[in-house]
Amino acid sequence: MTDNNVWMLARGRALRPAPFCIAAILNLTPDSFSDGIGALPPAAASLDRARHLLDAVEAFGCGMLDMGAESTRPGSAPVAPEEESARLRPVLKALRKERPDALLSIDTCRAGVAAEALSLGADAINDVSACSRDPELTDVLAQFKPGYVLTHGGREHFAGIMRMGEENPVDALLRFFEREMARLSRAGLPEEHIVLDPGIGFGKSCGENWRILGGMERLSVLGRPLYAGISKKSLFGGLLGLPVEERGTATQVTTALLAGRGIAIHRVHDAERTAQTLAIVRAMQAKGVSPNSSPAPDSRR
Repeated sequence: MTDNNVWMLARGRALRPAPFCIAAILNLTPDSFSDGIGALPPAAASLDRARHLLDAVEAFGCGMLDMGAESTRPGSAPVAPEEESARLRPVLKALRKERPDALLSIDTCRAGVAAEALSLGADAINDVSACSRDPELTDVLAQFKPGYVLTHGGREHFAGIMRMGEENPVDALLRFFEREMARLSRAGLPEEHIVLDPGIGFGKSCGENWRILGGMERLSVLGRPLYAGISKKSLFGGLLGLPVEERGTATQVTTALLAGRGIAIHRVHDAERTAQTLAIVRAMQAKGVSPNSSPAPDSRR
């Protein structure tokens, strides 16, 4: 029997959201939708950014760094596996040497990239394709037994399909996750190593994204932690007409609402602000805090 409050990672490590966990995004790409600058950032700058993000999530009390070296935005150019590994390798090696206890996740769909990263000390693989882009990734997962983010919609996303076509998208997610968890378990990756990401923005219309977020907690019946990747996503542009750089507040509001409904792991660009958001949710949910307690004195005059 699995413990749905524990996410098992590589080498027998365990992540226990308390009650939330932040997965801080580090893009090692020139063309990310959120912070792409048209040029690959120097490894030294990426390493400094990684240290800053790890400081933020470790101060929060539960967090990891999620590093990706290939953009998955629509229309982005594919990156050769050798180039993807070359972008990841120096930062991953340096971080593992400097911070042996840090939790490090790799955002990749490729078996070879994942295998090298896990050999260098990565703890988890965040694969938006659910092994559909590189089926050999299943064998890597069975061999190394890392933490694994099982995401819906990658197959459709890479094929350019942006609508699920389901009357109830949450029902479709339940069927998908049940099927894929069974497949991975048969291949040799135990269920306790899996967390579930509904893949907001991957193979879904704007309306479907919002319907999924409205009922995402239903996925908890599968007994695994839920993983939300909504940071600066296009659903905020579709609903509010906001450009990417103005979606920070919408991201934090949505994160707070999801956390309040029990979503444990939050993948975000702004780790410091998310730590504040989740600290507020955590304080409001704390046992022993009376909703009728007197407010603090107002110091304004």
